[in-house]
Amino acid sequence: MVFKKKDKFAIHLGNISSNLKESANYFADYKLANASDLKIFSEKMKDYETKGDTFVHSVIKDLNNAFITPIEREDILSLAMSMDDVLDGLEHTAALFEMYSITTADEYMLRFVDAIRSCAAEIELAVVLLSSKKLLQIREHAIKIKDYESKCDGILRQSIKHLFHVEKDPIRIIQFKEIYEELEEIADYCQKVANTLETIIMKNA
Repeated sequence: MVFKKKDKFAIHLGNISSNLKESANYFADYKLANASDLKIFSEKMKDYETKGDTFVHSVIKDLNNAFITPIEREDILSLAMSMDDVLDGLEHTAALFEMYSITTADEYMLRFVDAIRSCAAEIELAVVLLSSKKLLQIREHAIKIKDYESKCDGILRQSIKHLFHVEKDPIRIIQFKEIYEELEEIADYCQKVANTLETIIMKNA
């Protein structure tokens, strides 16, 4: 048994993935100009993260009350939690931008964010396929997510090499390095979503 179209877990997972995609798009598209922009940016990302937490709590509550689930309970929970980790990472990065008063994202940050935005879009597509029982089609989206994560590994190496080469302010080095590493960790969380999706395919296809 896999998800029926209107299964409550399919709805919950769809809500989580849609909220994640929306938050990643907001994160990628928001234009920072000054400190007040940073505050708005950080608060909006916190709103997305809070909304995501509400959806995850709904999953946990319904899992506790369900006698039978469409796929294994731990797989539903793992998928929900791994998507939530991506959103938590985005919210934390937005908070770092505000904390360090960084209003200009450099080319490496933009490349990270572009890849993460693409991952969020692939995640949403995969969750839609899961709810419509098209399990084998999910694999191509999982592969794309892993490709984006691999690109982020390369971006991290390039960004840190460039940072140490051009930046002389040690405080700035610490701040930018932390943001680069946080963005790469978000890509790792996206890969965990892909791994969970592949586990679900393997068990249920």
